Amino acid sequence: MTAASATTSGPRRPADAALASLGHSAPAADPADASPHSFPDGGSWRTEVPSVEGPEALATVFKEAGRLDVPIHRISQGSGVWMLTDSEITEMVESCAERNAELCLFTGPRGTWDIGAATRTDSRGGGLRARGHDAVAGCVEDALRAASLGVKCLLVADEGVLWLLHQLRERGELPADTTFKLSALVGPVNPASFAVYEQLGADSINIPSDLTLEHLTEIRRVSGAPMDFYVEAPDDLGGFVRIYDAAELIRRGAPIYLKFGLSKSPGIYPYGAQLRDVALNSARERVRRGRLVLDMLARLGADGGMSPLGSRLPGPLRRFATAQSAQSQPAPQES
Repeated sequence: MTAASATTSGPRRPADAALASLGHSAPAADPADASPHSFPDGGSWRTEVPSVEGPEALATVFKEAGRLDVPIHRISQGSGVWMLTDSEITEMVESCAERNAELCLFTGPRGTWDIGAATRTDSRGGGLRARGHDAVAGCVEDALRAASLGVKCLLVADEGVLWLLHQLRERGELPADTTFKLSALVGPVNPASFAVYEQLGADSINIPSDLTLEHLTEIRRVSGAPMDFYVEAPDDLGGFVRIYDAAELIRRGAPIYLKFGLSKSPGIYPYGAQLRDVALNSARERVRRGRLVLDMLARLGADGGMSPLGSRLPGPLRRFATAQSAQSQPAPQES
């Protein structure tokens, strides 16, 4: 086989022709590894800029995205609804709407900010989950407040909170088009738990970015729920940089949000003005990292299949039955 013939008409692998000419061809990609799923718009991938902690950081992201021509489907924030004023939330909602980007805000207090000491032990017991009724109530209050201000996507780090919010959505107390995104801080690491989070109400699910490509294929054999994946993870999530994997992440993980995180950057949660310079500088660099990912995809011929901007819904997903969903089912007929 010549170097030229090693390149197929589809996306290529990094340095495939050069390595083939030296007798180091990679094994052919197995079509069975490819995800059979997509977003309802037909796209296989979308983009997300995380850790955008307020209106000023959001303006910085959009300015830099315009300069570098980086399309953004979703903006997410990590400090929480409770760390923003109503006017700040409204400004972010309006700014995202102008640019056809989805805004996702984190719900409520969580374990690492609570008085419990377990999260500070070596075992990190309790993790980011909501400790006790009051923390759960704070998360639900955040969700109701954010929804009333026009926020349509909520970030959740507790399975109980997720299930309660899904039930409120089923009952109509949250808008039917509200979506719930599972935090990377509690992301599932196997197909069974991924499927459970889908059925609890998650509309997109962060998985840890140390999972292998084979793990993505395993997940896609049991669930088509959108996957969120840090192509570059912050240091507190491992600091992994997987830009060269981006094309294969799409092939195996679709439908997938490619998240442009940032390693070697100080943590900014909960955000305040004392962290302004760090937040704005890191916001700019996250967009630049996104440009690097998009350039890599283009060089490999794997940049096709992106969802149109403005796309946000996940399509039909499987759910555990709620009292509301059971009532909506037609009554069985007597034989």
